[in-house]
Order: sequence, then C-alpha cells, then structure tokens
Amino acid sequence: MGKDHIRVRVPATSANLGAGFDVFGIALGSPADIIEVRKSEKIEIEVRGVGREHIPTDPRKNTAGIVASILKKPVKITIHRVIPLSSGMGSSAAPAAGVAVALNRMYDLGLSNEELVLLAAQGEKAASGVQHADNVAPAICGGFVITHKDRVISLMPENIGIVAVHPQIIVSTRTARALLPRKMWLGDVSFNTGSAASMVVGMMKSDIGMIGESMENRMIEQVRSRLIRGYSQVRKRALEAGAAGVTISGSGPTMIAVCRMDERERIAQAMTQAFQEKHVKSEAFITTIGKGAEII
Repeated sequence: MGKDHIRVRVPATSANLGAGFDVFGIALGSPADIIEVRKSEKIEIEVRGVGREHIPTDPRKNTAGIVASILKKPVKITIHRVIPLSSGMGSSAAPAAGVAVALNRMYDLGLSNEELVLLAAQGEKAASGVQHADNVAPAICGGFVITHKDRVISLMPENIGIVAVHPQIIVSTRTARALLPRKMWLGDVSFNTGSAASMVVGMMKSDIGMIGESMENRMIEQVRSRLIRGYSQVRKRALEAGAAGVTISGSGPTMIAVCRMDERERIAQAMTQAFQEKHVKSEAFITTIGKGAEII
C-alpha cells in the first residue's frame, strides 16, 4: 500500500487501572478499530461499524479530524469501528491515535511516539473536555504505559490475562469526570500512591498477583461505581472465580479483571452472569495486554 493510502489497526485500551488516574493505561489485544487514511482535497470523515450514527463526522468535533486539522493535512479518514462506544475502552482515543500514526508515516513527519501521543491527546479533548493521554498513549505505544507531564514510559508485561466486560450501560466520559471530588483526604491520597507504585513494580515483574492487588484504590472508584448497575456483585463474582483484581476501565462502564491466562473464560462467565442477574446485558472480551497501533 502506497503512502497515499494507509490503514492502521488501533487497539482498545483501558485507562487508570485503579489508582493511576489519568496516568496509567494498557493496550488490549482485542478488540481493535481499523483507521483508514487517504490523501484528499479536504479533511473528510466517514464512520462505519458499531455506533456509527453517534459519531460526529464534522472534523472540528471528531477526535481524528482534529488531529488532521492540527497537522493541516487534507485527508479522508474512514473509521471502521469495533470498539464499543462510550465503554471506557478508548473508543474516542483509537481514531485520534490511528490518524496520528498514519499521517506521521504518510508525510514522513518523523514524530517520535511521545510527540504522537501529545498530538493525539489534543484530539481526545473533543471527547472528554480534558486533554489527557492515558488512552492514546497505550493505543500508540502498546503494553502498559505511564504518562507524566510530557513523558511516556512503556513496558510490555507478558502472559497477563485480561477480561474486559462491557455492560449495556451508557456512561459518558464527561459525566464520569464531573462526579469526581476536587479534594481528597490525605490518607486516601497516600493509599492510592502506594497502589500506583506497586502497580508499576507488578507490571515490571509481570506479577499477576501484585497487579491485581494494586488495582485497589479509594474515592475515584467508589464514586464512579455508582454509575454501573451491578458493580459490587460483578466485582465479587470475578474475585470468587479467581481474578487477582478487578477495577473500572477508564470512566466505565466496562469492568476489567486481571488473572492467569487459563482463568479468563471462567471469570468472563462469572462477570457476565452477575450482570445478567441485575438485568444488564453485557459482552466479554477475553484478551491480554497487547501491542500498540500497527500499519497493516
């Protein structure tokens, strides 16, 4: 495929992982969107696939279109959607990340991964109202990613089982952010700092038990869990089925569990069953920590 036409596979992502609010993120092995970019006379957006009717095609309001506008590159962007919309799995980050990667290759811009992350994060602001990189960073870099100031640090833990269960509940990123308190008790801050620090060590060692324990956090999850019907029961069932830890993926409503690779199916069944008992339909993604955006 020539440089006039580029296709990029961009993975779903999960941000925060508990205490790493706006700092931590992971790329998931599946699902993924395909972002297609073709040179054109003006910036155009076409959306295909799941939830396409809810995605703005105005380049000024679309995360992918904003990235193209910042770079002043006239291209037609076709977003082949698979990642569930408003799921807490990076559905708005994927197009921004994919276009950044595609335009970097198409026009030989020579941007580093850190520069691509900062660029894509500007597009993300269209969805959440805040410029943050905890989804676009893993979407571009893959693995487990730490974003702090203008730095992006990426690790690739191995054999980490992930179960992501997306209930049919609508939670907008803006709403979930608006619920968060502006101040936190010092004891909660200290607890979350400890969880975040041990999460990094767990990822460095590919230690599933430590990663799971480090998902425990205070205040943020307590507030956001109110938006997810069945949260407590789903979390309890996942842990009983063998999960090392459970948390809300990004702003939700998707919940993720970390576990051994051979435990994923059992945990997925337990979580979807728990949602069903609360009369909530859900879809499970049995996956792992995966690669970042790839040109295909």
